[in-house]
Amino acid sequence: MPDSLKDELLAKPIGPSIPPRQTNPEKDFTKQIEVNGDEAAVTVRGESFEENESVAGGVLQGQGLDPSQWTVTGLRSSEWTMANGDTGLSTRFTFARNGASSTAERPPIDDLLATIEAFRPGKPETMMVKSGGSHTFLVILGDMQFGKIDGDGVEGTLARTVECLNKAAELLALYRLRFRIDHVHVAWMGDHIEGFVSQGGANTWRTQLTLNEQIRLTRRVMLHALLTFAPLVERLTMAAVPGNHGEAVRINGKGVTRYDDSHDTESLIAVQDAASLNPALLGHAGFYVPDTDELTVVTDCSNTIVAHAHGHQWRPGKHFEWWKGQAFNRESAMHQADVLLAGHLHHEFIDTDGYRTFIQPPAMESESTWWRHAKGTTGAPGLIVAVTKDGAIPVKEVVS
Repeated sequence: MPDSLKDELLAKPIGPSIPPRQTNPEKDFTKQIEVNGDEAAVTVRGESFEENESVAGGVLQGQGLDPSQWTVTGLRSSEWTMANGDTGLSTRFTFARNGASSTAERPPIDDLLATIEAFRPGKPETMMVKSGGSHTFLVILGDMQFGKIDGDGVEGTLARTVECLNKAAELLALYRLRFRIDHVHVAWMGDHIEGFVSQGGANTWRTQLTLNEQIRLTRRVMLHALLTFAPLVERLTMAAVPGNHGEAVRINGKGVTRYDDSHDTESLIAVQDAASLNPALLGHAGFYVPDTDELTVVTDCSNTIVAHAHGHQWRPGKHFEWWKGQAFNRESAMHQADVLLAGHLHHEFIDTDGYRTFIQPPAMESESTWWRHAKGTTGAPGLIVAVTKDGAIPVKEVVS
């Protein structure tokens, strides 16, 4: 069984491992080198570690590689008996090309699989409120940017996302002591992957997972949310909107496909496909993504019209100006919205204008290193849960 949650979610069918050939250090080699892209391994035999270290650099140079352009990232030594009976030392050095990302630099991953497998949310105690009808429990999250090296990296963001979703499921029981809640709505606010299109591809070195691995994590975290909340309610809905990092194609820094062409939303579509295979268990779940060439989703949550947008459509602080412009179009569903949910800016922000409410959850990633260098602050990651009915949101809580 894989040793971590990330390994479990990234699992794919690969061939069986082949044990390495047993070598005889006396006969098989004196110097050996393996080069794979920006990584190299050199194994040498000598009488001392210092001698081996010097010889290893010479082996690189003998292959036309400048030793000054390579950094030792690890080593493994073993003793062997030379022909004269003296003890020699065989040392394997691993190198990484300076300025290049290597798999050896991928951070170690905590053992999270047991935690997620052990979590089994029970049927929450419910106090039925006779007046007022059913409320909706909102779970609002985004900006995981899976694959990014910043902060506590992929494994930290993944663990936090799963843990916060589990905590949100537990909080549902507490809020049911105050409200009748028959509907849970999970809002995925975009930038679930780091991708390789941001800053014209300048983020590539700092992105540790392949694009498919980033998408796979997103899809399986969404599936975890589905399987966690589905047994707890009569109605479950999930909506996803495109973020700027999730754009499928950019050329010369420009998006060249439709606005709805996004890995953020396609991940939820894949989860919907999976749910459709078991209508007996998941037939009460609904899924929403933007219409063709659109960026927003609008849903009805207990007679509260909830709009979703990633947030890259407006300048910071200009959310109500953008909303008013959209609402001016009578044909737009934004014309009726009571609540606007958005991500993108990575910090908690709640604002009101009359009866309309704007909610921006924190990012799930722990920090943007670029932002910390520029402004000095790290993130305060988490998600937001809220309860709504008839346009009102009487409670909102950050889960971290």
